This record gives sequence, structure tokens and C-alpha cells, in this order.
Amino acid sequence: MSGLIGKKIGMTSFFDDNGKNIPCTLIEAGPCVVTQIKDESVDGYNSIQLGYGQAKEKRTSKALQGHFKKAGSELKRKVVEFDFSDEFKLGDVLDVSVFEEGDFVDVAGTSKGKGFQGVVKRHKFHGVGDATHGQHNRLRAPGSIGAASYPARVFKGMKMAGRMGGVRVKTTNLRVVKVLKEDNILVLKGAVPGAKGSYVTIEK
Repeated sequence: MSGLIGKKIGMTSFFDDNGKNIPCTLIEAGPCVVTQIKDESVDGYNSIQLGYGQAKEKRTSKALQGHFKKAGSELKRKVVEFDFSDEFKLGDVLDVSVFEEGDFVDVAGTSKGKGFQGVVKRHKFHGVGDATHGQHNRLRAPGSIGAASYPARVFKGMKMAGRMGGVRVKTTNLRVVKVLKEDNILVLKGAVPGAKGSYVTIEK
């Protein structure tokens, strides 16, 4: 498995050879610097840590500054670990050429926060459906939640109103439509989680 850290740019569309319009997401994937190599004998598992994005010195702790200096890298804003079968050295740079057109990748990111939402939007409840029998303002209500004198409480995990979005989401099996190596742009078919400008991880 290999991957990169990227930033979601936005969406566009491309026409394929058959003239079909394909909705696509543009991701700036890399360049990423190898900032740490983890070994099974020392850390208990094998992986590499990649750094992406420029960070300001005043916003980076002294410990992280030393961490990046050891790798011979500039200060990075985002670091993520990946499993790689290839051999790397500290300071190696990986770019979008890791991927090829036709590859299928998994993209993970933080979904857009929707704030406090009701059950119709959050859990796809249908509501009451009709305003008959003297009902008032009940069209988007949750209805009964099942509690009575026993168990006299609400079970954990009950589908109710609450904070929606702002969680880690992974979208799998997105096809790579184009790889623009000169611009470090990855064009994927379909949508990926997160707002424009948010960080994502791309794995294949």
C-alpha cells in the first residue's frame, strides 16, 4: 500500500471518450517529505511518516522543529503515517507520480460540520407525514423513543437529534481519471469528504 497527503481543491467535470460527462474532484497530492521511518525492531511495526504543507515557525513546537530538522525537511503542517513496501530514506520527496491513471484509491478526510441537526436531516427520518388528527408542528418530529416506566431511561446510541458532521470519513474505490504531474494534481472520479482546502489522505 502507498499513499500521499493532499489538499482538496474543488470539483470539476471531464468528458470521457464516449462523450459522457464525469464529475471529478481535484486534489493537490504532495509533494510529501519522508520525515520519519519506523522499524519493527524499534517501534514494533513498519511504516513511514510523511509531512505535507508549509508551517510557520511560531506555530510549530520546539520538539517538532527538531523532528523536521533531523529529517532535513522544512517545517510541515500535516504529518501522517503510511505503509510502504518500498525502501525510503529520511528527506525523500514523494509526489503525485506515485499514482497512475486507472488506479483505484481510498480517500479519507474530515466531513463538513453541519451543526446541531434534527432526526430528519441527521438520520433520514420521514417525520409524521400528515398533519391530521389535530397534530400541530409534528412533521419533522422523532416520534416515540421507546422509554416507559421500564427501562425509564434512553438507551445509548439512540437515533436522535445532535451534532452532525465533522467526523472522519473514508470514500473507497475512486478511479484516478488524470494525473497532472507538473501541477501535482490528482483528478478523481466522484466526490471526496471535506470542504475546499481541507486535508485528505489518498491511499491505493
